[in-house]
Amino acid sequence: MTDAPLRLVIFDVDGTLVDSQADILGAMHLSFSAEGLVTPARALVLGVVGLSLDVLMRELAPDADAATQARLVQGYKDAYMTLRADQGGEISSPFYVGAREALEALHAQPNTLLGVATGKSRRGLDKLIEAHGLKGMFVTQQVADFHPSKPHPAMLLAALSEAGVDAKNAVMVGDTSFDMDMAQAAGIRGIGVRWGYHPAARLTAARHMLDSFDALPALLGTIWEN
Repeated sequence: MTDAPLRLVIFDVDGTLVDSQADILGAMHLSFSAEGLVTPARALVLGVVGLSLDVLMRELAPDADAATQARLVQGYKDAYMTLRADQGGEISSPFYVGAREALEALHAQPNTLLGVATGKSRRGLDKLIEAHGLKGMFVTQQVADFHPSKPHPAMLLAALSEAGVDAKNAVMVGDTSFDMDMAQAAGIRGIGVRWGYHPAARLTAARHMLDSFDALPALLGTIWEN
């Protein structure tokens, strides 16, 4: 009897594991206001969450020049950091229902590895991991600082390499079309979640859809059997 292969479950963060929209929207308002610009509508902002900030700002402020877009990026970073510090990351970016329990259950499985692929910066992800006590949970952590923006597959290809897992034995769990398109480009099964920032109808590249974290272990069991 052969040993079961290693499996890798890669998670997006904002809109998938945690709900950061209050700080995202607040920081965006502060950043745009500082430049004398009208803050984009909530739906527009949440619709681009997951993209790297430089790409995201080009989407939200297409008529602004490059220097203004750069200031918007920095203003957003500064405002987000301030808002998070005021409340603490556990409060400003709370887990979705069942997220922690799902992570802990999967982490306890000897052949299952966990990873992250996020549009957050290294600093932002570190702060989140610290706030929620997740140190040691993820064997691979891919952030926006070192990769092209989603949906480019670079994050997932790096995650596979770092974990030593084949694409056929990996899944990407995310809430946006960027996550699912990235997974498809990397040859990884995409699992879309229905509670995040993109409506489920946008997740056309998802191989599976998830209604709650409670259903994730059983879904993974079905996927690994096939």
